[in-house]
Parts: sequence; C-alpha cells; structure tokens
Amino acid sequence: MGIYLDMKGDRVEIVIDAGGTPRTYEVIATKAGRRVDVATRRGLVEVSEVTRSGTPVRTARFMSSRILALVEHPAADREKD
Repeated sequence: MGIYLDMKGDRVEIVIDAGGTPRTYEVIATKAGRRVDVATRRGLVEVSEVTRSGTPVRTARFMSSRILALVEHPAADREKD
C-alpha cells in the first residue's frame, strides 16, 4: 500500500463577464501526469495545461478585469493497493 498521486482530473474553472452575461470556461489536465498552472501577468490571467517536464500543451488567456471567478479543482491524493 502506498500513496498515489494522479494528476488527471486537475482542472480550473474561469467565469468571465462577456458583456452582461457570464461565460464559463474550463481547462482540464487531460492525461495522467499533467497539471494546470495559473499565472497572472500584465492584466492577463493565463491558465495552461502543462506536462511533467513543464512544456505547455495549451493555454487560455483572459483579461483580469473581466474575470468574475477563478476556481481551482486540484486532483485529490488517493491511496492505491
């Protein structure tokens, strides 16, 4: 029995104001070993799916002034037999 960390399922939800109506976007780690990183730079929020080696697979960029909510859903640690 050991501790098993599976990164699949790591996701971030972003709710933005799109001219009066909110829109929801999700960036999800699509394969085991990938993670989702969030970075804020110059009024932009970048949400990237990243491999184990740190290479971004895909990136979504949002203006920080339009973001209503940003919710991170990390993958939970699970025990495996």
